[in-house]
Amino acid sequence: MTGNRVRVVLADDQTVVRAGFRALLDLTDDLVVVAEAGDGEQALNAVRTTRPDVVLMDIRMPGVDGLEATRRIAADPALDAVRVLVLTTYEADEYVFEALRVGAAGFLLKDIEPDALRDAIRAVATGQSLLAPAVTRRVIEEFARLRAPLDDGARRLAPLTGREREVLALVAAGLTNEEIGARLLMSPLTAKTHVSRAMTKLGARDRAQLVVIAYESGLVRAGFAD
Repeated sequence: MTGNRVRVVLADDQTVVRAGFRALLDLTDDLVVVAEAGDGEQALNAVRTTRPDVVLMDIRMPGVDGLEATRRIAADPALDAVRVLVLTTYEADEYVFEALRVGAAGFLLKDIEPDALRDAIRAVATGQSLLAPAVTRRVIEEFARLRAPLDDGARRLAPLTGREREVLALVAAGLTNEEIGARLLMSPLTAKTHVSRAMTKLGARDRAQLVVIAYESGLVRAGFAD
């Protein structure tokens, strides 16, 4: 962030959608739009040039789509601080789960209320997760339900300690560090440490990817994350 201002890139192939989001963000002193893009390639160029805090990324765009653009941003070490929020018109978007898997920090419906949009951008910019809302968990569970656990699930989780696996399962259930601490009789700081270690060992970019890994590995199953 520059000072106290969160820098945002808007990526959507519809000019009117970008204009609407810009109008909402321009009314807020602590959020500033630093670039706009009409496709994934333009979004990548804008991100590399401006190094924003957050990208609002439409999934369906011509040429390089939002999914591929998100994958490239998440895979670039130079853009490690950039967080992507994918935009979709409906909850059951078949690409949302994949976007979370490749590195998106969360997703937003395009008809989101203005205050909720601003709060989501602020939260992601400060490293918080958008996975607690039940709607996001429903999306992850639905697509996990349609996919069998990966064959190498057990091997993928092998680096984790037993406690870290417990913590990972609770992250997948949408619990905060405070809630995990209360459940496992530890301090929130200790819970945060276990989450951070799990992220490092599993090569996860953020909590969103931890949730996806928990489902893909078979550690938790759709409908059984609570």
